[in-house]
Amino acid sequence: MSGKNANLVLVIALIAVAAFSRFLFAGMPNFSPVMAMALFGGAMLNKKLAYVIPVAAMLLTDIYFGFHNTMFAVYGSFLLTVLIGQKFVSNPNIKNVAASSVVSALLFFVVTNFAVWAMSGMYTLDFSGLVACYVAAIPFFKSTLASSMLFSAIIFGTYAISEKLAAKPATAEIK
Repeated sequence: MSGKNANLVLVIALIAVAAFSRFLFAGMPNFSPVMAMALFGGAMLNKKLAYVIPVAAMLLTDIYFGFHNTMFAVYGSFLLTVLIGQKFVSNPNIKNVAASSVVSALLFFVVTNFAVWAMSGMYTLDFSGLVACYVAAIPFFKSTLASSMLFSAIIFGTYAISEKLAAKPATAEIK
């Protein structure tokens, strides 16, 4: 397998594992690998495939988890995370992966909770209702941020290590 094909297989395998991991953490609200998967896909895949992967992963897993009226905000947040990956993580290093993970988590928090405020009927549709919605969501943000940071570190770190191992020339010991 050529280096480029092996690289694509590795990227897709890491994304598939991240998508499957959504089931492993199903009991932990907002603790999900999908954001890191979207960030990684944006950094590593061609533009079209990068946007298809998180949406496909969400659609396939939402068949099991269920659909809801704020899905557009969740999916939209992940699509914006792909864009962040394309623009800010095209040359991954610890600093830009960490910063992009934080920005992606903040973006998800702002967008999805705005949708909850606007569409759930749980909050008054005024400024105090909006503030109440964001305050109530803070505990969930902690999980979003933690999972974004953790899974980004795992996915990008695994990729970086495998790249270094693949680039290392094989040496034979001569006796």
